[in-house]
Amino acid sequence: MPALVLLGAQWGDEGKGKATDLLGGSVDYVVRYQGGNNAGHTVVVGDQKYALHLLPSGILSPGCTPVIGNGVVVDPSVLLSELSGLNERGVDTSKLLISGNAHIITPYNVTVDKVTERFLGKRKIGTTGRGIGPTYADKINRVGIRVQDLYDESILTQKVEAALDGKNQLLTKLYNRRAIAVDQAVEELLGYAEKLAPYVTDTVLVLNQALEQDKVVLFEGGQGTLLDIDHGTYPFVTSSNPTAGGACTGSGVGPTKISRVIGILKAYTTRVGSGPFPTELFDEDGEALRRIGGERGVTTGRDRRCGWFDAVIARYATRVNGLTDFFLTKLDVLTGWEEIPVCVAYEIDGKRVEELPYSQSDFHHAKPIYETLPGWSEDITKAKSFSDLPKNAQAYVKALEEMSGAPISAIGVGPGRDETIEVNSFL
Repeated sequence: MPALVLLGAQWGDEGKGKATDLLGGSVDYVVRYQGGNNAGHTVVVGDQKYALHLLPSGILSPGCTPVIGNGVVVDPSVLLSELSGLNERGVDTSKLLISGNAHIITPYNVTVDKVTERFLGKRKIGTTGRGIGPTYADKINRVGIRVQDLYDESILTQKVEAALDGKNQLLTKLYNRRAIAVDQAVEELLGYAEKLAPYVTDTVLVLNQALEQDKVVLFEGGQGTLLDIDHGTYPFVTSSNPTAGGACTGSGVGPTKISRVIGILKAYTTRVGSGPFPTELFDEDGEALRRIGGERGVTTGRDRRCGWFDAVIARYATRVNGLTDFFLTKLDVLTGWEEIPVCVAYEIDGKRVEELPYSQSDFHHAKPIYETLPGWSEDITKAKSFSDLPKNAQAYVKALEEMSGAPISAIGVGPGRDETIEVNSFL
């Protein structure tokens, strides 16, 4: 059976949780392969709404094994709090697996993240302040703390000493903050060891054996394509690879085992944090999209910046991820507009550009070129098939599909688990 990758095709917040949850009942494993609790997924099951920050969305699907892969950075306090909250609501979390090679977000990395962002002032990146970037930096600098280190106090102490040697210099001499004691940091980290132990395992082995046994494995990315550290709008990006290639490095499953890559697209565009956003709206339409779409960050609580659909970045996402399908979400939010603009190209220095410019400077100066499509006023939340949609809504979907370069195989017409039109099966 296939391994599938499901990822965001814009700047994140596209509705990956809904898509993953929809597939969760049909797959055996759902794997988070990068990011940390700077990403949030909202999943609606019946009249219940769940906000997941670190856990894979498949944890809400009975029979599905949720996995936190080696490419994820884990804040133990956040993870345990999230598990506790789900248990209190009757959700079985006992099947969760955590890679022993996943890196831990230490309290001192949260501190460094917050003080660094404040120090940048107007040049700030717009991070969530949750220690994600500093943890990935420690990983690359080879002073990171991995989950498995919690079970060897000697190794843990040596690694914390190495990490704090430089960080305390930074905190005290540059930021005028108090130094962090090694013993205190080690003691706090050791306090999580026993609670996490039942979940920790060799997830690389587990996942590869599952695929050899014809199990279906779904890889779930956090954030979105345009926030990828290599392929996003650098430097206004996350610190990992939410693009399809990250699924391999973040899980230990080779690319030849992945048969389908599904990109999640909103029927419009949103972004949280700083950075360029060509179709961003500052008028009543932007405010209406924010209000009707409930565009507030699941993790941060920040209002999302809103704009019209951008076909240029959709085509880019198709290219860098090798997308085979799209899942279009929140089509219902556009109900009520007489006309709906869609960005089909950019104007940069007086020239029409139809592909995402590689130059950061050019992208910052890109102005959207719009084509206008007719809207619809009919309620579409009860639609069960593509033919149930109003003709103009059908035409809108078809136009986005043609512009984006991959078939739209599913359409979200409401927030509920059952408010989805399946055009082509993903499995």
